[in-house]
Formats: sequence, C-alpha cells, structure tokens
Amino acid sequence: MGSRASTLLRDEEIEEIKKETGFSHSQITRLYSRFTSLDKGENGTLSREDFQRIPELAINPLGDRIINAFFSDGEDQVNFRAFMRTLAHFRPIEDNEKGKDPSSSEPLNSRNNKLLFAFRLYDLDKDDKISREELLQVLRMMVGVNISDEQLGSIADRTIQEADQDGDSAISFPEFVKVLEKVDVEQKMSIRFLH
Repeated sequence: MGSRASTLLRDEEIEEIKKETGFSHSQITRLYSRFTSLDKGENGTLSREDFQRIPELAINPLGDRIINAFFSDGEDQVNFRAFMRTLAHFRPIEDNEKGKDPSSSEPLNSRNNKLLFAFRLYDLDKDDKISREELLQVLRMMVGVNISDEQLGSIADRTIQEADQDGDSAISFPEFVKVLEKVDVEQKMSIRFLH
C-alpha cells in the first residue's frame, strides 16, 4: 500500500511550497505524512483539536497561542500550505539559500519574521502592541501559581518600563525587536527538520 503523502501531493504543489517556505522536497513529503496522520477528519485540513493531540503542544504553557498562530482570523481549519507557511518560521536561518534571488521577499524564517511570530503570540488583541494585561496573561501561563499576582504585576511593569521607548505603557514591535536584539532568536526559535 502506497503512502497517502505521495499520492495526494502533486509535484507542482511541492515545488510551490519549496519556493514559498524553503523546505526541501523530502522535508515537505515527510511533513505532509505527519500532517495527514494528524488529520483525523481525513478532509485535508487540521482543526484545533487535531493540533491539541500533539503531546508537545498539549504540555506547552503557550500551546494554545502557538496553535492559534496556524489559523487565520475566523478560520477553524488549516490546510497543508498554511501549515507549512507557519512551520517555515521555525526553519533554521542557516538553511536559507546562499544564492537566493534578491528580488524575492524576506524568507519566513528570517530573524525579523521569527520575532514578528513571537510578538504575535503576546499581542492577543492584534492592536500591534503588547499591553500590561497581555504580558500578565503570558506570564501567568508560563509560571502558573508559583508566583503571586503582585509579583507578576511587578515583573510586567518592569518589563514594559524597560522596553517602552515612546511612553505609551505598551510594547510595540520595534520596541520588542530592540529588547531582543542580543537574544539568539535563531537558537530559541528553530526546529531542526530532517533533510
């Protein structure tokens, strides 16, 4: 019996996904196989429930936020192309082709796009700012009940005070980038995909 992965994904689709995401042919077919194994409805899309069955996401305090990143506003299903576009943010930067066409857009796994992806995990209301309340929500998810609300509030206030350059009591994307300028985003936001 042949693999569903190779029978349902046409070569033209693989080539388009390669160009769009930077993944290799073998990575795409392997990830398609994983995608189809997660697709319990066998309809070519994944639901939030399909993602919640992934053990690493189920135990991650930010699992729901990461899952939400796969879905466009108002959508409750994600197809393989959209799945691959989101995963591409986690490709190691060194995997970018050295002789890449300079006229093409910035790769999905560039430092800037990785930071934008992370920023959006915090910016729940999508107003392009991380408010104190949004920061508190993430801190609560990450530390649970191990720290008092007062201590969390103090951490959130200090974080915003250090990052906020324009005095609006929130963190904009440029401020977020500035705060993380010395952080090894490549190491912290990359998954080594097999070739």
